[in-house]
Amino acid sequence: MTLRGGSMTDESATTPAPDPAAASAPTPPALDERATAVRDAYGFEGTQIHLGVLVRDGEPDPQVPVNLALGMLNRHGLIAGATGTGKTKTLQVIAEQIAAAGTPVFVADMKGDLSGIAVPGTPSEKLTARAAARGQEWTSRAGTSEILTLGGQGTGIPIRTTVSDFGPVLMAKTLGLNDTQESSLGLIFHYADTKGLGLLDLKDLRALIRFLTADDEGKQELKGIGGVSAATAGVILRELTEFENSGADVFFGEPAFDTQDLLRTASDGTGIISCLELPDVATRPTLFSTFMMWLLADLYQDLPEVGDADKPKLVFFFDEAHLLFKDASKAFLEQVVQTVRLIRSKGVGIIFITQTPKDVPGDVLAQLGNRVQHALRAYTPDDAKALKATASTFPTSDDDLVEVIPSLKTGEAVVTVMSEEGAPTPVAVTAVRAPESSMEPAPKEELEKIVAASPLAPYTEVVDRESAYEILGRRDEQAAQAGAQGAGADGQDASTAPAPTAPTEQGASAETSPKAGKHDGKQDGKQGGSKDEGFMGNPAVKSFIRSAGTVLGREITRSLFGTRRRR
Repeated sequence: MTLRGGSMTDESATTPAPDPAAASAPTPPALDERATAVRDAYGFEGTQIHLGVLVRDGEPDPQVPVNLALGMLNRHGLIAGATGTGKTKTLQVIAEQIAAAGTPVFVADMKGDLSGIAVPGTPSEKLTARAAARGQEWTSRAGTSEILTLGGQGTGIPIRTTVSDFGPVLMAKTLGLNDTQESSLGLIFHYADTKGLGLLDLKDLRALIRFLTADDEGKQELKGIGGVSAATAGVILRELTEFENSGADVFFGEPAFDTQDLLRTASDGTGIISCLELPDVATRPTLFSTFMMWLLADLYQDLPEVGDADKPKLVFFFDEAHLLFKDASKAFLEQVVQTVRLIRSKGVGIIFITQTPKDVPGDVLAQLGNRVQHALRAYTPDDAKALKATASTFPTSDDDLVEVIPSLKTGEAVVTVMSEEGAPTPVAVTAVRAPESSMEPAPKEELEKIVAASPLAPYTEVVDRESAYEILGRRDEQAAQAGAQGAGADGQDASTAPAPTAPTEQGASAETSPKAGKHDGKQDGKQGGSKDEGFMGNPAVKSFIRSAGTVLGREITRSLFGTRRRR
């Protein structure tokens, strides 16, 4: 006891007992000039995506958060690193926060391990410790998600488009056609557009090419607008067959997916995460690159110019991005570069995920302002060369990145991003935060529940409307019947001969608008054939049908990428 001012005071009653935990907690080191510069550079004024914290003296420092500016994600980005270094988890961390901020997200899941983003994470001691070291208040949660699949293969809402909507430009780039062949293919699409011949799948395109180059009437039809040589048609057909054999046929058909469905938000205002499951696509890179180019081109033509908005309209994540460029022709790469450059102004951000930056063509790499580089290994001379090239692409740093990058631990990365002023931030060695959704693939039962409850369920109902293949096939049957009638005209009453059929005006109209009436087009197209040949043979009627087809065809306009514009 202590006597103070004539009274006795119990020190134990006035002095709080020391907290053992506080006593054992290390005092955070004071920020030096470099750490302060990093903290200030990554402390953006707008909405931030918390990537992690600065690594100082080998340990995460929660005093120095490393962020991404949400409004600068349309400057595109790259997440790179060797297998097992944490790329996928970094993708997950960024994607779930973008969605939470109200921006829709599209994720291409190559290995099937990103589906966990649709399921809340499971807490554990290791996870809690990781989050605490990064100053993260970890909460188990998952965003509203859609599970998609290409052409209905696997669990998910199928994504398809029609050949006509895909367009001649992307088709030519995909098939690797030269300028002459591309021009000829454009002529074939133009003919289909003006004549109301629906090109819904690859067999429609093949049937039309054969008609226009192997049939006398078809040759005359096409000759008036330029013509296509048999040699050029042969090349296109061979490339088309190879393309189909690669598995691309499942991507074309109806109902055609409306890319505007990727821009939806949930009822609580958060962005919807569209997760495209692509577990077998590694063996079919052509299908992957075809799909991605169409998706971006279709979005580009539909979205208005927005300039520099507070947040993107949509952010794409392309995992295993090297598949997009594998065996790609020069023309296709030029198309990718053009798309990446132009789509930024539409408010769409693209983030590529791959093992090394060299997997991405230089012209594309130059457009990527946000960089997250996980560890690279240098086991061979080529690896060492790639490591030096990667280090040289970062802003000048006090660290020797050639030494730092190979020494990064799992979950650590070298980071530089675009500041809100449009300048690169200083290089920061970052300990990436923990995802709040599951880091394991979602169980199949969970995926099936998500698909069953999806408002996009109508896309699962396959539609097979009458199109160019059926129309031209029926024409051949009519020609054969007419020949048989002519051969037996002396001994047969013409009125008893079977009458060829032709599509009704209703059917022709539906064929020119694949995205209209997605779910009832089959009946519209199939009920068109019971007219008498004498009526259909009337020159006035034929002229009317040709004129109607031309008028309908004028409603079809195509974008910069050759895809069909929707009105």
